[in-house]
Amino acid sequence: MSNYGFWLSFNNQQEGFQLPVNPGSIEISDGVNGRTYDVAGLGEINVIKSPKLTEYSFSSFFPAASSPLVTAPILLDPQLYIDYIDSWMASKRPIRFVFTGPSFDLNVAASIEEFRWKEVAGSGGDIDYTLRLKRYVFYTAQRVTVASRVVNGVMSEVIQPEPQTRPNDRLPPSTYTIVSGDTLWAIAKRFFDDGARWRELQQLNGLTDAQVKALPIGYELWLPETGGTMNA
Repeated sequence: MSNYGFWLSFNNQQEGFQLPVNPGSIEISDGVNGRTYDVAGLGEINVIKSPKLTEYSFSSFFPAASSPLVTAPILLDPQLYIDYIDSWMASKRPIRFVFTGPSFDLNVAASIEEFRWKEVAGSGGDIDYTLRLKRYVFYTAQRVTVASRVVNGVMSEVIQPEPQTRPNDRLPPSTYTIVSGDTLWAIAKRFFDDGARWRELQQLNGLTDAQVKALPIGYELWLPETGGTMNA
């Protein structure tokens, strides 16, 4: 059983835990968003579209006391597991789901689609639960560069997408203290991977154009809640 386990974490592993009692099974659901149409002269046709995001579901219980079924090295109070999951759902941010098994492993960002739990009479405080997760895909506007080149004597423009920044589970901080050498463009680039959002920072903090040109050292900036991808 040492190679079998489930872990949930949040905010780049700032919070998280291993499920204390391994679920008996994990159900993985894949599919496509196909549609069927009736076409005159052809009859019924099926249009295959992009695959759906994979879903993962499993059930187990949070025990009120240690027992041979507990495989996690740390056992929390059942209510604490519930509080963690509820707070993660309320944040509207993805979690990290890790599963290790004898035949395959998973390490994915996921949204919590459903969390059901109940205390069963006579169980001594154990909490039965069911979790349904869906794979989460980080998304952000893709920046491109336009290059000019001559083809057969004709000048043309070529659009080249820039490499995507590796997504990070970490939540953007709500404030940032300005240090020497900072600019709003550099701060927006660092935290949101988009220097053009410096005007958003200016408006949010009520900075004048003069203050933008010479940011006051030690000034605490408020950062937008929807930070997108953040570079540490």
